[in-house]
Amino acid sequence: MADLVADISATEEKFATEKDTLKGSAPVAPIPSQPPSNLSFPGSSSTLRQATSSNSIAATPPPPTSKPSKEELEEQIKADKIKLALEKLKEAKVKKLVVKVEIMDGSSKTLMVDERQTVRDVIDNLFEKTHCDCNVDWSVCETNPDLQTERGFEDHENLVEPLSTWTRDTENKVLFHEKKDKYEVFRNPQNFYMWKKDKKSLKDMKEKDKEQLLEENFCGASVIVPDLEGILYLKEDGKKSWKQRYFLLRASGLYYSPKGKTKASRDLVCLVQFDNVNVYYCKEYRIKYKAPTDHCFILKHSQIQKESQYIRYLCCDDEWTMTLWVTGIRIAKYGKQLYDNYKAAVRKAAGSATWASRSIQASSSASTPSPTPKGRDSIDQ
Repeated sequence: MADLVADISATEEKFATEKDTLKGSAPVAPIPSQPPSNLSFPGSSSTLRQATSSNSIAATPPPPTSKPSKEELEEQIKADKIKLALEKLKEAKVKKLVVKVEIMDGSSKTLMVDERQTVRDVIDNLFEKTHCDCNVDWSVCETNPDLQTERGFEDHENLVEPLSTWTRDTENKVLFHEKKDKYEVFRNPQNFYMWKKDKKSLKDMKEKDKEQLLEENFCGASVIVPDLEGILYLKEDGKKSWKQRYFLLRASGLYYSPKGKTKASRDLVCLVQFDNVNVYYCKEYRIKYKAPTDHCFILKHSQIQKESQYIRYLCCDDEWTMTLWVTGIRIAKYGKQLYDNYKAAVRKAAGSATWASRSIQASSSASTPSPTPKGRDSIDQ
């Protein structure tokens, strides 16, 4: 508000000065009247006609600009004050955060982030500050030491919103590092949509077939979620025991059979819907919760920062199975937006690579000495 008052005062002083200048300006000299037509001057009539002709050729000077009246000046001052006040109020309402981002090499960067910026904007800003390559795997992630979790923010997300849920004494951190699984589904979609087939045949799939697979699943009227099903471990509510249950992924949510490993559709119950939850990777849950393996993930609301009955804990037999389920849940939650994020990241990486190539070529040309011109004597010989 101090800035707002200062700006308004400066505007008032500016217009007061203009008003004083207007009052003290000299009066405009009157335009001399034309001589009467009946007066005659010495000289021939031809000379008079020549002078009249040259005067008609000369351009007529523009009329003097009229000065604004006192009422108009006051109205303009009032309008400027209102405009300035509205701009200041609008800017003051924008939520901003100072964020410390830790880099892979152990360094850190401090950024001012506001609620109008997406994670993609923050990543581009970090590219400029760190001068790292702009490949699609770079991610802004959050870690929670209390829950021992990590999640990569999606590029379209607003970073200020989830960070605003952190408490003042939190030990959560924001990281900037590469995550190979961020867009792996778009580089090798066959591994996620045809996971039941032989791995060797999937490995040799041609690029044209991969593009067709992406077209079928992400460019239709609605996104097709990977047909994932299988046995996962589910942590029982309020206990540290884990039970094997049959799970099924659908666009509407994650379903399971409370009776065990049965696949009957009539026995399936929705464990969680994805509208208000995010998926997080977990660390050292074998120690913390006596999990069967180290490959665990949870589903929770971003506002939940400590242990809660509303968290769903899941465990997989291996890392690849965990990647399958986490990626499938992300696709079910975000749909085509995830594919749009990937294409934008590819364009950014391609543009950066082109610029880097041109810079290298320019520096190489500058470092190469130009040929020494021959002397006149050698040319004559």
